Amino acid sequence: MGKTARWSSSLPGDRRLPGSRPRLALRGVRGATTAESDTATAIRQATQELLLELVRRNGLVPQELAAVFFTLTPDLSALYPSKAARELGWSLVPLLDLAQAPGPQHLERCIRVLALWNTSRRPDEIRHVYLRGAAGLRPDLAGDEAGEAEPPWSS
Repeated sequence: MGKTARWSSSLPGDRRLPGSRPRLALRGVRGATTAESDTATAIRQATQELLLELVRRNGLVPQELAAVFFTLTPDLSALYPSKAARELGWSLVPLLDLAQAPGPQHLERCIRVLALWNTSRRPDEIRHVYLRGAAGLRPDLAGDEAGEAEPPWSS
């Protein structure tokens, strides 16, 4: 009879023939930073620094993003982060700005991001980015400046 096909996989349950394109999954990439003040310049600088670091640590490109959600603490209103993203050329990515819900451990002037990324990477290969005053929000995911964070479940 004919040859038996050998399946390759990079994702659980992914059965593909060798040489076929990797199956994409929608993955969330998180990040946060703080702005120095409630000015358009400070919000733009903090947002763009955060997005560029997400790109650098993960190798993501805007064309692979399904959507990006930003939240701002109530003390930031001078500029929407989506405007700063569009200034970086993210013009075809659906972007949404939201107000962060107040909480008991309120971090001042905080910008958070959730990017939904179509990628073949596994969850443990994604590097979340927490900068400036937001580094303490998720020290388990923040990692160092070079993006060498080890997920807590990897040890």
